Amino acid sequence: MDRFKKLEEYGIIGDLDTCALVGRDGSIDWCCFPHLESPSIFAALLDPDRGGLIALHPSSSFISEQKYIENTNVLQTLFLAPSGEVELTDFMLPREAPGDQEMARNSLFRRVTGKQGTVDMELVFSPRFNYARESTVMERVQGGIAAQGNTETIFLRCPVPFEIQGGNAHASFALHEGETLWFIISYNRPAADPEEGERLLRRAIGYWHDWVHTCEKGRCAFEGPWHDLMVRSSLALKLLTHTQTSAICAAPTTSLPEEIGGVRNWDYRFNWLRDASFTVQAFFSLGYVKEAQEFLRWCYDKFKRFPPSEIKPLYSLHGDTELEEEELGHLSGYRNSRPVRIGNAAHRQVQLDVFGELIQSVYDTTRYGVDIAPEDWSPLDDILDYVCFTWKEKDQGIWEPRCAPRHYTHSKLMCWVALDRGIRIVENLGLDMDLSDWKRVREEIREALLTLGFSKKKNSFVQFFGSEEIDASSLLIPLMEFLPFDDPRVQGTVDAVMKNLMRNGFVYRYRNDDGVRGGEGCFILCTFWLVDVLALSGRREEARKIFDTICRYTSPLGLLSEEIDPDTGELLGNYPQAYSHIGLINSALYLEKASGTGQKGPEPA
Repeated sequence: MDRFKKLEEYGIIGDLDTCALVGRDGSIDWCCFPHLESPSIFAALLDPDRGGLIALHPSSSFISEQKYIENTNVLQTLFLAPSGEVELTDFMLPREAPGDQEMARNSLFRRVTGKQGTVDMELVFSPRFNYARESTVMERVQGGIAAQGNTETIFLRCPVPFEIQGGNAHASFALHEGETLWFIISYNRPAADPEEGERLLRRAIGYWHDWVHTCEKGRCAFEGPWHDLMVRSSLALKLLTHTQTSAICAAPTTSLPEEIGGVRNWDYRFNWLRDASFTVQAFFSLGYVKEAQEFLRWCYDKFKRFPPSEIKPLYSLHGDTELEEEELGHLSGYRNSRPVRIGNAAHRQVQLDVFGELIQSVYDTTRYGVDIAPEDWSPLDDILDYVCFTWKEKDQGIWEPRCAPRHYTHSKLMCWVALDRGIRIVENLGLDMDLSDWKRVREEIREALLTLGFSKKKNSFVQFFGSEEIDASSLLIPLMEFLPFDDPRVQGTVDAVMKNLMRNGFVYRYRNDDGVRGGEGCFILCTFWLVDVLALSGRREEARKIFDTICRYTSPLGLLSEEIDPDTGELLGNYPQAYSHIGLINSALYLEKASGTGQKGPEPA
């Protein structure tokens, strides 16, 4: 068995506080407690020898397959061994599930059931605290094992005899047909009683079923040909939503490489404000109004707490701003891709585009019938004035390159969007305000984009003013209603992206130097942007072909990472990635809208 599994061999479970990645071999190789952004306790994903895991599988050779119980985040792994079949069910009880949460709080449940014959099974329990930087001390306790780090304890309810050696526990046992055993992991508290397992499993299934079918009209808003992928994407997004704050993390993992063996390994367990507009659009389009409104309230909190000059491009899921980047030299990295990083230095960057995404998300709420409270307008007013003052400055842009700031075309576009949507909001609400300054600057930005951001030589918008570099973020120009889809400059940009950035049906972000060594895969979200623009440009067959290609390369469970290797189809980067699933949802809806079948799709921004 390989030391490292491919990303598509993992499923994800969670409780809206944290998540765990469960391999098709029954090993939990990534989990942080008590929150997604907390230090890991199981991190074999990043180092099979040092990282820590809890594995449960047949002790002999086997083949396996995974599936979710329909419309849930309850994961089942079926093991097929020479002597029989075993079913492993993994879940966590969502914090929002009704009823008494105390017994299931910060707990992970593993139910193993003999389906046929008798199978010899193996359990390995090797927690490693604080990214494997602390020693693990184990002892026997009533009903199982307690593993201690410096300040944390993990309990394992273990119903079979086991041996402890150092910081590891091991058990071998026979599982007979019809027999069920519960293995329950809990953080800083005794594990739940196994007798409660079935009831808690029913509650978890019921919660997810209710969530999938709860929307504005009482049903999933999408009934098209990609229904199952849409539902899985929605469920993945919900798992990445932090129940205490409604912030959505970009991904539940850190340092999964954009190139195997490369150094482009970043921590994505935070919330990027620029995700707001596309997230709100996706949730509203599917009818998940509660999630859209709560996430927007989280963004509003940043408006109110910080002046515009202090708004960061990303925050912790609890709203913290200090996310200092650190390298963990003792971990090998996924498939020996170093360094392993925690924290993210991008929080110190200036990224002017975030103001456009924030105002766009506010504007979207008004389009979906949600009024802006009077007390919420003042900070928005401040942001728009700030955009007028700063739009001419250089920044790091949407892709956060680690090189000198530039006049990025996308950043200027989103400054234009901020002012344009702010003006629309004021006019639609009938507010008595002088908009002359905002309108004047909006026109200045427009002129700069059309003269400095467009290359006549390439017949395309370019990455930064005065350059000849093609960047996939220029695909947002028509989606943000800066120019119509049939404008020759838009179609020239689409053709330039397809000529310069496309490979085997997937789209790179860009191909020029960005200050970081090594290469990367094609960016899945950018590929979805191309689908959107093609579909809304009347080029639906091209759009459908590209979309179908992406769908073929989702994991067997329907999950997507940040990037994809265009030659092998292997998923790359942090996994699963919120932005990729948002892109899938919006592209499917745009395609249905473009087909004229009557399915309601999202409006361009």
